[in-house]
Amino acid sequence: MDASTKFKSGRIVFLLLTGSFFALIFAEVHISVKNRLGSGKNMTLHCQSKDDDLGERTVADGDEFGWDFNANVWGTTLYYCDMGWENLQDYHFDAYSHARDWARCETQCLWLVSEEGMYGLNGQTGFWSTFTSGQVDKI
Repeated sequence: MDASTKFKSGRIVFLLLTGSFFALIFAEVHISVKNRLGSGKNMTLHCQSKDDDLGERTVADGDEFGWDFNANVWGTTLYYCDMGWENLQDYHFDAYSHARDWARCETQCLWLVSEEGMYGLNGQTGFWSTFTSGQVDKI
């Protein structure tokens, strides 16, 4: 193999690897927030990013609300939500923070809200983690 062929082959491999890397890092992400409050309690949920307001939703007990998006190239994508139920509880949490979630969620960020707390699925381990104050703030 001459130097020109090696260079062309190396360039093709580099471009394929670079393209694969960016496709993985900036792949479409699905976020889902599930209402598991029980006792028929509806949850209000208002999620948005800096430029995408998804509006306020009522999520019935046992249902979920989800959406898809692509992370930006700067790695600063942030979607946050305000939620409440029975006009008593009001909380704010980051549904997707690229810095925290690009590896934890990969292409799916799944959340579960129950009377006991809020849980996020770690896509790397397959385990649900409790999100505590500092991660979920009372308004």
